[in-house]
Amino acid sequence: MNIISRDELRKQIQRKEFAPVYLLFGAETYLRDLAAKTIADFVLKESSLREFNETAFSLSSEKLNYALASAEQLPMMASKRVIKIVDVKISPNSNKDNIKEDDEEMLSAYLKRPAESSVVLFVADELDKRRKMAKLLIENSVAVEFAELKDLELLKWSNDKLREFGVSVDQKTLEYLISLTGNSANRLMSEFKKLSTAVLPDKIITDELIDQLVPNSREISNFDLTDSLIAKNKSKTFQILNKILDDGAEPLMLLGLIANNFRRISLAKELMANGADTREVFRLIKMPPNKHDNFLKTARQIEKEKLTRIMLRISETDLAIKTSKGTPQLQIEMLVGELLGY
Repeated sequence: MNIISRDELRKQIQRKEFAPVYLLFGAETYLRDLAAKTIADFVLKESSLREFNETAFSLSSEKLNYALASAEQLPMMASKRVIKIVDVKISPNSNKDNIKEDDEEMLSAYLKRPAESSVVLFVADELDKRRKMAKLLIENSVAVEFAELKDLELLKWSNDKLREFGVSVDQKTLEYLISLTGNSANRLMSEFKKLSTAVLPDKIITDELIDQLVPNSREISNFDLTDSLIAKNKSKTFQILNKILDDGAEPLMLLGLIANNFRRISLAKELMANGADTREVFRLIKMPPNKHDNFLKTARQIEKEKLTRIMLRISETDLAIKTSKGTPQLQIEMLVGELLGY
C-alpha cells in the first residue's frame, strides 16, 4: 500500500513535490484538514486567480463524476488547479459508501492517467482499508493516514503550538490539560486559543486557569479511578485502569491525572477543615456538579496521613518512570496495586 507518514508528506510539500492525487484519511481530522489546506496553499501559491483554480466537491451531496470532470479542466492563468473531494466514505457497511464499486471503472481510468495540470485531494471521513475501492485509491495515490496522536506526540505538538501563541506552560500543567481534553488536536487548538487569550498579560498557563476554562472530555471521568482506589474496589479499579491504558493514555500522563485528583482532594480537605462551605470548595476546585457529592464524600473519608503517603508514593513512581526503572505501564500498575492496600 502506498501510505506515507505525515513527516514525509511535510518534506515533500517543502520540496514542492506534488502528486497528482492524494488520499488523506484517519481519526485526527484537524491535522488531516490542515494538510489538505497546506497542499492547496503551496500548489496555488503563485496563482493570482485562486478562486478560479480551487474547487471543492462534497460527496455527501455531489457525484464523483462531476469532481473528476472538473479535474480534467485546464487551470486559469496558472500551472495547476486543486480539486478537493471531501466527505468521502468507504465504510465497513457498504450502505454508507459514497464511492461505490459502480464508480470503479470511472475512478480507475482517472487514477491511471490523472490530469497533469490538477492536484486532486480525496479527504475521507471513513476509510475501511480492506474494501476494494479503498485499496484502489491507496494504491494509485499518495495516501497519508492521520491516526489519533498518542499523548507523547501531543505533548511535542502542543509545545510547538503554544510557542506559536507566545505563551508558556510547565510540563505537568500541559500533561494535565491533555488528560482533560483527550487526544484531539482540534479540541486542543480550541483550548489553546481560549487559554492564550485568558493568560494575558502574564502569558503563563496554570492549573487553576485550566480548571476554570477547560471541561473534561475524557470518556472516563478523572475521578472514577480515584474513587475506586479509595473505595478499595480492586476489580473496578483495574477495569478502569486497563480501559484508560487501552484507549492510548501514556502512563506518565495517567500518573499526572492521578496526582492531580489527590491534590484536589487534599485541597478540599484543608478547605473544609478551615471552615469553608461547599460553595467555596467548588469555587476553587472546578468539576461537573454531578461529581460534587461523591468528591466531598471521598475527601471526608480519607485520612490526611494517608493522603501524604499517597502523594509520596506517586512522586516515587514519577521518578521511577522518568529514570526507566521498569516499564512505565508496570510502574503504574504497581502503584495502583499498592494504593489499593493503603
